[in-house]
Order: sequence, then structure tokens, then C-alpha cells
Amino acid sequence: MEKSSNNISRRNFIAAAGGVTLAITAYALYPTLSGKKREIDPSELSEEKVNAWVHLRNDGQITIYNPASEMGQGSMTALPVILAEELDANWDQVKIETAPINVETYGFKAFGNRKVMINVGSRTVMGYFDALRQAGAQARYILLHSVAQHWSVPIQELSTAPSLVQHEASGRKMTYGEIVDILTVPETIPEIPTSDLKNPADFRLIGKEIARYDIPAKVDGTAQFAMDIQVPDMHYGILERGKMHGAKPSLTNAAEIQALEGIIAIVPFEYAIGIVATTLEKALAAKTKLAIDWDQNVAAQGHDSQEDLEQYLSMADASSDGKVLHSVGDVRAALQKGEKQYAAVYKNDYIYHAQMEPLNAIAAVAADGQSAEIWAGTQNPGSIAPTVAKELGIEADQVKLNLCYLGGGLGRRSTSDYIIESVKLSQSAGKPVKLIWTREDDLQYGMYRPLSLQKLEAATDSEGQIVALNHCIVGDGSNLLASGARNEFYNIPNQAIDLRLAKNGIRIKHWRAVGHGPNKFAIESFIDEIAVDQGQDPLDIRRALMKSSPRALATLEKAADMANWSSPPAEGRARGIAFGERSGALCTGICEISVNEATGKIRVHHFWSAVDAGTIVQPDNVKAQMEGGIIMGMSSVFCEQLTIKNGEIQQSNFHDYPILRIEDAPESIEIAMMPSTDAPKGIGEASTPVVAGAIANAFTALTGKRLRHLPFSPARVREALLS
Repeated sequence: MEKSSNNISRRNFIAAAGGVTLAITAYALYPTLSGKKREIDPSELSEEKVNAWVHLRNDGQITIYNPASEMGQGSMTALPVILAEELDANWDQVKIETAPINVETYGFKAFGNRKVMINVGSRTVMGYFDALRQAGAQARYILLHSVAQHWSVPIQELSTAPSLVQHEASGRKMTYGEIVDILTVPETIPEIPTSDLKNPADFRLIGKEIARYDIPAKVDGTAQFAMDIQVPDMHYGILERGKMHGAKPSLTNAAEIQALEGIIAIVPFEYAIGIVATTLEKALAAKTKLAIDWDQNVAAQGHDSQEDLEQYLSMADASSDGKVLHSVGDVRAALQKGEKQYAAVYKNDYIYHAQMEPLNAIAAVAADGQSAEIWAGTQNPGSIAPTVAKELGIEADQVKLNLCYLGGGLGRRSTSDYIIESVKLSQSAGKPVKLIWTREDDLQYGMYRPLSLQKLEAATDSEGQIVALNHCIVGDGSNLLASGARNEFYNIPNQAIDLRLAKNGIRIKHWRAVGHGPNKFAIESFIDEIAVDQGQDPLDIRRALMKSSPRALATLEKAADMANWSSPPAEGRARGIAFGERSGALCTGICEISVNEATGKIRVHHFWSAVDAGTIVQPDNVKAQMEGGIIMGMSSVFCEQLTIKNGEIQQSNFHDYPILRIEDAPESIEIAMMPSTDAPKGIGEASTPVVAGAIANAFTALTGKRLRHLPFSPARVREALLS
């Protein structure tokens, strides 16, 4: 049967909803020209037509498209929950699918009010929250309008229950599936006033315990990560990138490598030699036989991470200021006039992302080079088509990205370097190529949280109150260093922050909470140092500092109550406290530790944390995010350290770059979520920045000694105990 040319195969509406395009599509039944209807498969619709937030079927199924990458953070469930709440959908009838990669339709506004499809900075839920509520409310309005027209009743007399429109006066009801057949779209679709959105007290889904949609497939093994994907005629790619970032290779035995069994192509990069082979094993075997001369006349040459920290200190001590990031009052004058002055220096080594799934991607570049298809897990799906298109010299609409689950992102997968590498290999080989970074590749040529140093100066008045705080940050990476240095929730009248940059030639990148980890470690440790010297309780000094920030103070009080702060800990133990803000979420953390002085090992027995993150969409997932952030923070505090000598990374795998083991996890982690009806704030990175400060402060409370250099390795702990 020929399809109608006037597109009556779907009933839809498209409306701007706070910058979000919404469509309701009735694609389960296809009206033919004869007026009869037949079942069709949704795959019969073109991709362009299945480009919407909500699709209703006449059997009642509601498909909601998730625009965010799912990397274990739960956004695949949280975002549809927001829309389904205002739609008044029966969650049991909801199906979730990954949205097409279309930034104009599925993006949210960020970074100067431009639309993006990206999962960084814990922005996903808070970025989409208002728009998805509006989208769901408008979809509900269309359903109410359609029934009002069909029954000839005022729309004001109608209400909804889960996936049901009802007219109380007549007792009539119609399911959302039944409405598909009588759907009518008004010429204008109003923006639903905020006052007409659901009262949070009436939420059925938001704030309730809802099982994550992605978990069953991850448990039974059917979830598709990029590493799982196989495509026809696929070959394998490996790169040798050398031991020094930026070094340029010259292959001296190309003929020998090309003659090896299964080698399809040798692909030179400016910084690496690529190999494409019929199997991964053959590619890896060939990699071991590469004879490469490296031009190491690069910025990284001579960089020594531990020695350069001393250079950083000289930069911090220099009289000339760096780039001023923040200034309130007159810090220099207040420091001089203060009753007592303080100064301390804190250091942070490089840290690797250590995401569970090593980097990988499949690229299939067409034989004529005019199109490409990608399979990858990425935190930045909206950027991939334009980036690949630029590499190939084609239009972005000729690049298709198949977005897969991510086996961890943590900031590393917001880049596209590994995807572009796979594209170059495929282009050279004329075959689809799966590029795999080995763990050694990922660790030695990764992108790291930068090496940094923080120098803090402060002054107190005659009552022991902090009246001035100067914070000097030294390191490589500009915005990677600066986040988290401001103290807007602490009432300190004179504050200044300046940044002094060092260029080391090492690849660096956002790591969970970015600069908040090093900066909050320094700030919270420094405040405790002042409190101890002034004879003040660390809790009390923060209470005074937060007198103008009641929500921050509430997290402080809640965490203190959870930890029973006023009672003494068990013998041989001590507690430490720290506060932080990240992506709008306010978080206080308290830990209880003990120390084995013989081995230098710190043991965290308990961790308590209270967080104010606005409206909580998924409580169980927030708890998991907070717990995960604490564990990751502990791993970085105790274990994780990349060292560089003469420009070369010294670690190569988890045998010499250990991460926290399960035996080192706390006996308990307790999370409290402060009640709020405000818009959601970012939760994925909220707890990580408070961990180092809380542990450092507990260590001082227990031993009287200070730890100022992360990580707190056993050797550094023993050194501090002997100091």
C-alpha cells in the first residue's frame, strides 16, 4: 500500500519548550489512504521522523528518549523520570531509548547559553530539569486537549492519573494509548506556567525509589559497551605513543612490520605509530617489534614532578602576582593588620582517571571518504560528528555516531582523541577499525589531573576570627586548577585568589570535581590549622564562618549530628571535618580514622556526609553517587600517584598505580540528603572534594601532625609522624 504523501502516517506537534523540542508521535498504527490501519514496525519510520522526546503507542507504551550518555551515573533513568512526572505517565509503561545525536533537539544550554549534548561538571540533571518538566507538561496538555475536543467538555474539567485522562463529572476515562487514535493538536501550544506544574508534594516519581533502567542489562551482560561491539569486516588498531608526551616518532623497520602476518596498515601519527591488523593479538605482537627513533625535543623533556613542586613553591613565593581570579576587600592590608598571621603550603601529585573500561572506539570510514560511522562511549556526543567531519573534510551530517554505554568517564571521555585516532586508522586501512588503548597506553599517555601547589595565607582578629585569606595556586592547566578555590559560603571579608601557570608539556584533563579536590583539601586543612592554633573546635570555627549561609550551615550541623561530633571517638581514633561546594551542591563530610604508626597506613572506619543538592530526582542514585565519590576520593588520597622523571611517566599499570581495594573501604558510609524544592544541583562530584580535608584534619586530631602533600602514602605518613 502506497503511503500518503502528506505525512499523515504520524500525528505530531513540535513546540519550543524552554529551548527543548518536543514531539508526540503515534507510530504504532499507520493510517492508509483507504482509511484502514495496519501495525507497522517503528523502524519503518525514518530516523528524522523518530526525532522527539516522547512517542506514544496505541498499546499504551510510552517511549522517552534519553539525551545523556550513561556512564554509571544514572542519568538514563533520571531524565525520563523528570519528563514522565509532568506527563503523569505510568512508569511501568515507559520504555527508555537513547536519543539521536541532534544537539538542536536534544541539547541543553550551557557554556555561554549555547546548546550542547555533553555530560561534564555534574550538569546533566540540573541542565535538563526545567526543560523536561515543561516538555512533559506540554505533552500532558496535548492529551487533555485531545480528550476535551473528543468529549466536547471544557479542558478544565479533565484531570490525569497515571497514563489516564478522566472526567470526574461523567465518570469517563481514556488511557493514553486510546488517545493516540483521537489525538488533535491545537494551533498554539501554551508554555505551562511554573505555577501550573506539579506541586513537589504531589510527585509520584521524582524523589521516589525507582530502579535504574540500565542495571538489568548490565547484570545479565546484554548491555552494549563500545568494547563489546563487532561490525562486519572489522579490523583492530593499536598505537605506540612512546614514553614522553609529545615526542615525535620515526619508524625504522616499516618493511619488517608490514611483512608480518595479518598486518593491514602502518599509520604514522605526529606523536605515535599506528598498526591495523586482522586480530588484536597480531596488532599487539607487531607493536612489540616496532623500532622507533623518538624526537624528544618537546616541552615534557626534563620535567620531574617532585622537583618541579619546589619550582612551584618559588613561583608562589615570588612577589609578583599571577592572574587574579577573585578579589574581595583588601587582603594585603588585612593580613598586615591582623592580630595573628598564618601560612601553609599544600601539594598535589598527578592523578590518572583509571576508568574501568579502557578507551576504545570503532570507526568505519566509507571507501570514498565522504561518510563515516562511529561506535563509541563518549561524554560529549554532540561534538563527535563535527569533529570527525572536520578531520575528514566532509559535512557533519555525513557522520553517524552510535552512542554506547560508557565503562566510566570521570572527565576523560569528554575528549575525542581516541575517536579521531580510530577514524585515521580506518581511513588509512580502508576497513572498519576498532582502536583499543591498552591499560598501559591509557596510563602512560593519558590525561591527568594536574600537578599543583596551593599556598595559603590568613590573618585572624583579636577574637580569633579569620579576617583575611589569600590563596595562590600554581600549576599547569588554568581552569583545571582554579575551580573550588572561592569561599562564597564562608564569611571572610578580605579574600584573594591568584593563579600562576607552569607549562610542563604533560597532557592534562578534568578529573572528577576538577580543581575542587586540591583546593578544598588546602582550604579545609588550613582552616583546621587556624582553629587548632586558636583553641577552637573545627566545627565551631566553621559555624561562625557560615553565619550568612544557612543552607551550608545546615549540612554542617546535619553531618555533625550524624557523626555524634560532640561525643569523644573510641580510643585510638579521631574525627575530621570538611565542607565543600561543587556544581551548586553543598556538602559536609566527616570521617573517623585510626593510624597504624608502624606501617603508616591510615584506616577510615566511618564516613558521614550531608548534602544539599536541591530537588532529589533519584534518592538511591544520589546516595550511590555520594558513596562512589567518597570511595574515589579515598583512593586518590591514599593510593593514587603518577610521578614523572625526565618527562617520562614512571607508572605503567595497576601494579604500580594502585587504586583503593575493597578491604580499605570504610565500615560504614552514611549519606543524608537535605530536603529541598529548589532546582536540582550537580551531585556526581559533590562528595569527592571534602574527603582529603576531612582525612587530613582527622589525622591531626589524632596525632598532632600535619599531612600537606597528596597522596598520603605510608611513607609520607611515617615521615609526618617522625617530624
